[in-house]
Amino acid sequence: MSAFRALIARDVRLATRVGGGALTGTLFFLAVIVTIPFGVGPDLNLLSRIGPAIMWIGALLATLIGLERLFQSDKDDGALDLLRLTDSPVSSFVIAKVIAHWLGSSLPLVLVTPLLSLLLALEPRAILALTATLAVGTPALSFLGAVGAALAVTLRRGALLMSVIILPFSIPVLIFGVAATRAAIVEPDPFWPPFALLTATSLIYAVIGTLGAAATLKIGDG
Repeated sequence: MSAFRALIARDVRLATRVGGGALTGTLFFLAVIVTIPFGVGPDLNLLSRIGPAIMWIGALLATLIGLERLFQSDKDDGALDLLRLTDSPVSSFVIAKVIAHWLGSSLPLVLVTPLLSLLLALEPRAILALTATLAVGTPALSFLGAVGAALAVTLRRGALLMSVIILPFSIPVLIFGVAATRAAIVEPDPFWPPFALLTATSLIYAVIGTLGAAATLKIGDG
């Protein structure tokens, strides 16, 4: 567990330092949300209707930034080879890397969501729902990205397969996240069914992503 925590702390420090992937993703997210109102115009009703979808698409794209190199540094310094020689399960390594990525890249997006939602004319109830759905749904994107990142370091042109694999499987996350937020705007009760489905999807993707990335890294090392 000490090595597990140390790996998370190291990756979070690397992600949050100047030039790290966390800053790039957060700035991209800010740029997307800030520029949308200028493109759409001053129609507040339109902004409030499309606001949840804009926030979720921006979060998806920002989360994927840097995921391609999630395991690249470990491959370059030989950490993946050493991991194969030890008794440590590869799945624990994958979970630690994904947690660190979420803390460094996705959590800042969740924290700035309430402020940026004001630019899209969202109501307080919608802002709370959107923040909650992003907090629950973005881990699913990180675990999906781990499979693509594992392919990127183990296969030739694996980076090309990353978007092919991640984007189709990210559609349910987007659907449930946006549906829960829009339902909260209408009335509180319809919020819970899509939110529960979003939570279940994240849990399922956590298992699939961990096992898929671990298996891919083992095959690549072999």
